Amino acid sequence: MNQDRKESIKRAREALSSVILGKDEVVELLFTAILAKGHVLLESVPGSGKTKLAKSFAKVLDGSFSRVQFTPDVLPSDVTGIQFYNPKTHEFELRVGPVMTNILLADEINRATPKTQSSLLEVMEEQQTTIDGETMSIPSPFLVIATQNPIESNHGTFPLPEAQLDRFLFKIDMGYPSLAEEKNILTAYRVGEPLEELEATLHTDDILVLQEEVKQVRVSDVVQDYLLALVKETRDHTDIALGISTRGALALMRASQARALLREREFVTPEDVKELATNVFEHRIVLSMEGSIRKTPYQVVYELVDSIEVPVEIGEAT
Repeated sequence: MNQDRKESIKRAREALSSVILGKDEVVELLFTAILAKGHVLLESVPGSGKTKLAKSFAKVLDGSFSRVQFTPDVLPSDVTGIQFYNPKTHEFELRVGPVMTNILLADEINRATPKTQSSLLEVMEEQQTTIDGETMSIPSPFLVIATQNPIESNHGTFPLPEAQLDRFLFKIDMGYPSLAEEKNILTAYRVGEPLEELEATLHTDDILVLQEEVKQVRVSDVVQDYLLALVKETRDHTDIALGISTRGALALMRASQARALLREREFVTPEDVKELATNVFEHRIVLSMEGSIRKTPYQVVYELVDSIEVPVEIGEAT
């Protein structure tokens, strides 16, 4: 990472942290996700800043931003686009949907019907969309930030299926701020709106270069073996009915490479893998009936990761 990009990333992170106070770890995960070409599922109680985080992140970039407020009546064509007949020209015209952007905020995604949710599968996995047989590429970089509340009434909500969840690199719980953090929030927002003062400090071209640099970050055999040991444990664990797929293993590796680059290293450490494993695994596993009675997916993954010994490497990874 050259010095200019290093400074741009630093300024962008500081700007975002000035709006989303006390969530430095969440901010780092968001930057990790976009460098790893992943997508993020934000989950927390209403009013915890999920939407504000997404809008603020889009604003510190100089790319385009779109938002879809999901409700049960939103159709797939409202997301991806549609061919419509123009009576004036007597021709069909293409109207692209909000997915044709750099940052897409999928707000309250679990309020969309399964059919509408599935319209995002191709977009998230292949960065393209097909409208009436015509395939179109989505601009790069591309990041979906989806939000959902963990506690909803059964009426009008549709839990995301495993295939959809597997497309998200991270699941991030915003959580409640500490008392001191909440006091800082009240102080900062008492006389103004910090979001309005944000300016773009990071160019999309820089993101594209950094995404390529992520692939060059070294992952040693020791780190790969540790990562695979975590993955295997999810498949053998008595409380887990469905463990981590190969896509999930690749996601953890790429996320660890992005984390290393953000921390100005040319190699991944076992600690990078351990720190990110819970965010990568939690939404991908399916608990057994017995396991779901005793624990949450987060508790199972946290204990699983903690039970695997972290290897100690001598010197830099090679």
